[in-house]
Amino acid sequence: QVQLVESGGGLVQAGGSLRLACAASGRTFSSYAMGWFRQAPGKERAFVAAISWSGGSTYYADSVKGRFTISRDNAKNAVYLQMNNLKPEDTAVYYCAGRLSSSTYYTRSYDYSYWGQGTQVTVSS
Repeated sequence: QVQLVESGGGLVQAGGSLRLACAASGRTFSSYAMGWFRQAPGKERAFVAAISWSGGSTYYADSVKGRFTISRDNAKNAVYLQMNNLKPEDTAVYYCAGRLSSSTYYTRSYDYSYWGQGTQVTVSS
């Protein structure tokens, strides 16, 4: 089992950058595929980015492609989301998620077994 804790959220102006981090407990983090999701007020949770256990494969939602970068450091039990050129529509609570996987990445929320508590990102215009 793994516990996930996000950090790095905050208030930023449009065009700015933030780097979210997700710290994972447990000794098997390197066996987990990881993802980032977000949920804006009144909307369903939406996929943002995903990364395979090795970091060799990544996938992004069209809305963030070219602006966001997901990465991981298995030695530090952490996954990151670098967010550049932020837009007001990026405002949401951001969640990291994980599941055991020896192969690929996952883009659907129900594919993930473990979730963090979320961190708020607010982008002002």
